[in-house]
Amino acid sequence: MKKTNKFKHVVYLLLALAMLLYALPRISFGPGATWTSIFGIVWAVFAFLVIGAHLHHILGVDEEKQKALDRVRQAKLQQWQMKWPEEPERGQGL
Repeated sequence: MKKTNKFKHVVYLLLALAMLLYALPRISFGPGATWTSIFGIVWAVFAFLVIGAHLHHILGVDEEKQKALDRVRQAKLQQWQMKWPEEPERGQGL
């Protein structure tokens, strides 16, 4: 299932790159800032953000972060389990 998920991100990345390559020559980056050129620049920035997000997912940065979070959760669970037998003893003393 993960391979199809990465395949989907590769397809979306290629589509975003194709749209960006098609649009960049048509965007005027000249010295006069018109509404059209400002829109083109903002659109290009969003396209780069989309490309960066798909690359981030394809390279597996999320998987490494998820593994680190799982290790932290496991350590916290072990600490909680070590404290668990102590709590009923305290409750009985009251």
